This record gives sequence, structure tokens and C-alpha cells, in this order.
Amino acid sequence: MRITTVGCGYLGAVYAASMASIGHEVLGLDVDQKKIDNLAAGIPPFHEPGFDELLREALDTGRLTFSTDYSLAADYEAHVICVGTPQQVDSARADLTYVHAAVDSLIPHLQDHHVVLGRSTVPVGTAEALVQRLRDAGVKSPLAWNPEFLREGFAIEDTLRPDRIVYGLPEDPAEAARARKVLDGMYATMLEADTPLVVGNYATAELVKVSANSFLATKISFINAVAEVCEATGADVSVIAEAIGLDDRIGPKFLRAGIGFGGGCLPKDIRAFMARAGELGVTEALAFLREVDHVNNRRRDHVVNMTRKALGGSFTDKRIAVLGAAFKPNSDDTRQSPALYIASKLSGRGADVVVTDPAANSRVHAERPNLAVAEDAYAAATGADVVLLLTEWDEFKQLDPVKLREVVGTPHMIDGRNVLDPAQWREAGWTYQSMGRP
Repeated sequence: MRITTVGCGYLGAVYAASMASIGHEVLGLDVDQKKIDNLAAGIPPFHEPGFDELLREALDTGRLTFSTDYSLAADYEAHVICVGTPQQVDSARADLTYVHAAVDSLIPHLQDHHVVLGRSTVPVGTAEALVQRLRDAGVKSPLAWNPEFLREGFAIEDTLRPDRIVYGLPEDPAEAARARKVLDGMYATMLEADTPLVVGNYATAELVKVSANSFLATKISFINAVAEVCEATGADVSVIAEAIGLDDRIGPKFLRAGIGFGGGCLPKDIRAFMARAGELGVTEALAFLREVDHVNNRRRDHVVNMTRKALGGSFTDKRIAVLGAAFKPNSDDTRQSPALYIASKLSGRGADVVVTDPAANSRVHAERPNLAVAEDAYAAATGADVVLLLTEWDEFKQLDPVKLREVVGTPHMIDGRNVLDPAQWREAGWTYQSMGRP
């Protein structure tokens, strides 16, 4: 099939290269000329395991091209909206500026036999509004919503071998049939592999993504709230998580206590969900998400306070090594990163903070020029009065506590992700602290 992806950021670029890799002819469209030039040259604008190779291979086949010329869309039959929906600057609502701009850019080039597909995460009701936008412009192309469920670090796997596919189809039977035919063609290889398919209307498809993210955020904040109680009582949150995770109604995933979630999805999606519920007159239905957000934010300040106590109550003339800046491993994404928030807070209170991250060092340089950046953990920890592990990269989990002790000023480790072996580190002479564990 001939497909355009409108927006070539993280979602759009991975989707474009992945779809080209399974045989579709894909045109990536974006207004950012530098981004388009880099992608066309096989240079990815972000870190994602395996994407470099996938991008180059797709370009080499000739099935993947990139352009800023939206008029080329006239020759393609399916147009997939993959732009971002960040949180508004002055409210918790999702900013739909880029979604509207994407549709407006397509409108002059759409033909009746084309189909417009949305993958961006949007507030419920957005698809209906976009259909009206198309009709007001005289465009008869049907629109369907096909939400994405990408995990950073696993985006290619989640695109090519998803655990489910969701269609949000129009109410009109003829339009629904046309949209479904295109979607079935796009995802034929996945459907033939028996990937579960869930079909609903626009509102259902829009709510699936934010509901999934809100549930995950709730599970993470729940175990972090339990960790707070554990720290007040001497209980071990990791043992509690193991025990409740054995209940098949709950499961073990997302039950490791730590410093909370970040990134470009969960924080802004739960806030946008709450804001939309308020607009719909059902504020109380999602009131619990406010505490989910509060618990998440408290974890960050909790680590700052732990660090202050570890340093004897003062940050002045103290050197702190921060291991991790990205919000999660296998990514260079620092949006809403708990690690970067903590590092900035410590620096703002007078500490000499040195950060290192296997993928995000350049972003730290650009976004937080006040923070020193080191090449690796050993360089960052040299002379440190305390070391904080805040992003669970394999490189950090596999650190040698004996070797690291040789370079620090004081062997004090605060494991913000509960990924190190306490006994091993204490045996190596470290004062070891973690989240919700005695």
C-alpha cells in the first residue's frame, strides 16, 4: 500500500520505517526541513534500539522517502497522523495544534478514495471534530482512529509485533467499510499472525490509549505509595510487590518501587484525561488520578531529601554523581524525566552535580547547561560524596561496587530504582539506601 506519515518525530519516524520494512511504500512528511534531511540521510533524530539499522534498510529498498512537500500526498491512499499532543503551557489539556495543522496540510491534497488515520494520542471527541473539519473543507475522505501503544526502547517490536491493534471506525457503514479495508491491508501481516484486533467507534479508540496509560501510572504510583508506608514501618516493598504480583488478578509488572514515571506520555496523558473529564462534566470519575500524579511528584522530592540527609543536611561544597538522565533506559528522552528533575533540584540547592547517561548526555548539555556531564559512571563518581542511580540502564546495574568505591570520596549509594543487590554493595563497603526497603 501507499502510505504517508504526517509527522516524523519519534512515533512517525518509527512507524514509517517499520511499515516500509514489511513492504508498504511510505512517504514521511514533516515541516522540519533539518529533520527530514537527516532522516533521508539515514540519521535518526533520537535514540531507539535497532532504529538506525531499520531506517537505513528501509531507505535502501526505495520504499521509504521523506519530504516537506505535502502535495506529494495526493499520490498516496492512506494518511497517518503521527504528530505530538504535548500538554498545553497554561493548563493540563492536550495541545492539539499539531493535529489540526496536520489535517489542514493534508486537506488540499486529499481525494475521495483516500483514508485519513489518526495514531496520535488525543482527548476523546477529537476524531469527531476532525471529521467536521474535513467536511467543512469539502473533503469526503473517511477518517478512522488507530491508536499507538509504543514503549520507548521497544518501539519497533511494538509496531511490527503489537500485542493488539485497535480500530476506531466511523458510524457510517460505507465509510467504516472503506476505512477498515485500508487498515486491514496495512496490518495484513500482523492480522495473519493472529494479533488480537479490537474494533470500536471513535470515542472508544481514543479512550483506549489514555485508559491504558492511566492504569499503568496508577499501578506505578500505588507501589510507590506503599513504599512510603514501608519506609515508615521497616517493611520491605520489594517483598510486598513480589507477594501481590503472584496474584494473577494483579500481576508483577510495574510493581517495582522507585522515583516514579516520566516521559512524553504518562504524565501529560493522565493530566489531559482529567482535564477532558472536567470538560465532559465527570470530574469525579477521574479524581483519583490527581493523587496518582501527586504521588509520582513526591517521589522525586523524596530522593532530594534523602540526599540532603546523606550529606549531613547541607549541599554546600558537596559533589553528587547522578547516574541517568533519560526518563527510562534505552532512550534519550528527557521529557518529564525524574532523574533530570532531581539533578536540577540538587544543583539548584548548591551541590556540584555531575550527570552521566549512555544516550542522553547531549540532551543534558542542551537542556541543562548548568549541569556537568561525564562520559561514564566512573568519571561521574570521581570524588563524589554520594552517588544516585536514577535511570536503570544495564551499564549502571552491572557496575562493580569495589571498583566504583576506589574513585568516590564517600561510598554512599542511593538506588532510586531498586535494581542493585543491597548485600553486594554493603559487603563492598558502601552505605546503601533504596526505595521502600529497610
